[in-house]
Formats: sequence, structure tokens, C-alpha cells
Amino acid sequence: MLGKKLHVKKNDTVVVISGKDKSKSGKVVSIVPKKDGVIVEGINMIKRHTKARGSEQGGIVEKEAPVHISNVMLLCEKCGKPVRTKVTVLEDGKKARCCVKCGESFDK
Repeated sequence: MLGKKLHVKKNDTVVVISGKDKSKSGKVVSIVPKKDGVIVEGINMIKRHTKARGSEQGGIVEKEAPVHISNVMLLCEKCGKPVRTKVTVLEDGKKARCCVKCGESFDK
């Protein structure tokens, strides 16, 4: 089975466009392709109660939960706004994601 094509990659800066963390931005830590989600640094924080295991101490741990891929947009450094992307073919034949508004390339 072929993998899904997602519009964001690891280490991209994204803005949340809906939900409790609307208009917050952060860096993509990881991608969860099975659930169409992304884990963004400092966004969608949840608390988990953990038991002590061995030398690890138990307690309440705060961590990031996945945000659905449709609820985030790439942040363009040149525009300074969340933007849609398009795929353009470069001179050397490689494909790159570009900003729809200004044409700035995200893949350097």
C-alpha cells in the first residue's frame, strides 16, 4: 500500500487554524500518517498519569498530542502568514513545495 502524501514535513513551522490552540504556531516534531496527524511542539498539550516503573518516578506528565493534518497550515517566512502550498518542478527536475501567494520555496 502506498503512503499518503502530506503537505507538511518534520521540522516545518506550522500554524493551527482550528481548535483550542487556534492561531498558535510551532515546529513539527513528528508525523503520525496512520491517523493523519502531526505532533507540534507546545501545541495540544495533554496530561498523562504515569505509574512509577523501576527507577522512573511516577506522576503527572504533560506532553503533546497529535493535531489532525487538516487543522494546520505551513507558515511562510516571506509572507508571515499561514499559506497553502503548490508543487513546482525546479530546473534540475526535482519537485519542491512553494507558497501559493509569493512563490517562496519551502524545500531548500
